Amino acid sequence: MSVIHLRVVTPEGIYKEFDTPYLNFQSTDGDRGILPNHMPLVTSLRIGKMTCEEDGKRELYAVAGGLLYFRDNLAEILTDAIERSDEIDEERAKAAQQRAEERLKSGSGNIDVKRAQLSLARAMNRLTVAGL
Repeated sequence: MSVIHLRVVTPEGIYKEFDTPYLNFQSTDGDRGILPNHMPLVTSLRIGKMTCEEDGKRELYAVAGGLLYFRDNLAEILTDAIERSDEIDEERAKAAQQRAEERLKSGSGNIDVKRAQLSLARAMNRLTVAGL
């Protein structure tokens, strides 16, 4: 049986590397899925979720955007941050959500609105993946 070898790389180095029979993710053009022997692909990832099978179990991840390269059954994801659903610190994600919402509500001219919106999107994604 063919599998996809998945390697996830963050600024800290290789986060995880394993084989999976499928990979579902959210790209900037929409939701996508790949199976073994898929045609080569390079795509941007948006802040969203990713699902795959790891050690025979379906796993859900929160991805903070990035890039995905796929060729010859090797999928490589380059991202600033990724967390499996059971790794997410719910209190930290809720606090990040609250901080971002407060920044956006403040209306202060000193606030980087785009940065606050991205922070809010990442926090909301993490909470969704954690099941909250």
